[in-house]
Amino acid sequence: MTNSPQAESKVDLVGVGLNATDMLVPLAVYPTLGSKVEYRTATILPGGQVASTVMACQQWGLKTRYVGKLGNDSFAKLHQAAFSGAGVEAQIITAPEGSSPQSIILVDPNGERTVLCQRDPRLLLQPGELRREWIENARALHVDGFETAAATQAAQWARAAGIPVIADIDEAYTGVELLLENVDYMIASRDFPCRLMQEPSLEAALRKMHERYGHSLSAATLGEEGVLAWDGHEFHHARAYRVPVVDTTGAGDTFHAGFIYGFMRGWPLQRQLDFACAAAALNCTGQGARHIQSLETIEKLIAVGDRYPAPVLTNSTIFV
Repeated sequence: MTNSPQAESKVDLVGVGLNATDMLVPLAVYPTLGSKVEYRTATILPGGQVASTVMACQQWGLKTRYVGKLGNDSFAKLHQAAFSGAGVEAQIITAPEGSSPQSIILVDPNGERTVLCQRDPRLLLQPGELRREWIENARALHVDGFETAAATQAAQWARAAGIPVIADIDEAYTGVELLLENVDYMIASRDFPCRLMQEPSLEAALRKMHERYGHSLSAATLGEEGVLAWDGHEFHHARAYRVPVVDTTGAGDTFHAGFIYGFMRGWPLQRQLDFACAAAALNCTGQGARHIQSLETIEKLIAVGDRYPAPVLTNSTIFV
């Protein structure tokens, strides 16, 4: 079962991947093994990697489509209302007996989050549940790789149609190598390239990933150290912005949205990375995965914001 509003309309971005309902629990003291910790509030908010990236791009003025799977429950209604309210074209496959994905997110006093996930296997999006026109009637595709087979199918269709594929991958899921072969812009979490390539140096791992999979860009987000990207010729680094951190949930999702927004606008790579870093930082100044700030607020941070110092990387090259 799907929602099919304007299924063949052209959009700027189609996202195929995870959604989740987040229960955010701020903690004054983070628990140690065997301890008991009291908490005062718990907030229910929509989240999920690709879903949050799509929502940010829609808020900034891109026309978007989200493709994912939900159960037939109150959490599904929460997501559907959020997509509808934002104007996102939601192509939702419903698993009537399944439970929509849920996450419990513990947020420590410094704003760093720990995520506990519950994912019903009946909610795993299958390649046969996708429709080719959902992918081909878009200018770009974004995937997260958790539903690897479906993401790979979508990426193959996109590649065949000349549509660029952006990926946000943090785990070596079964079959991920075939997906990576069909990705153009790979922006991973900090340690994924080193684990995948079995290479302790991040710079070397990004070079090897780029060569093996033929990416246009291979990059890793580094938290307070910003982002490092290899384009096949040179490294590009963007420093992170200093902001008062409330909750880091969704920072990576918003980073990818910022990168995609700049890419769709045809900006130079360095500007794409700076904008993505600023958008991600501002997302951390409020609660939840979708504390998405306006374009004007992001541009102001870029213009006047303070940044963390450039890191010294493994080959002793300092990026400024």
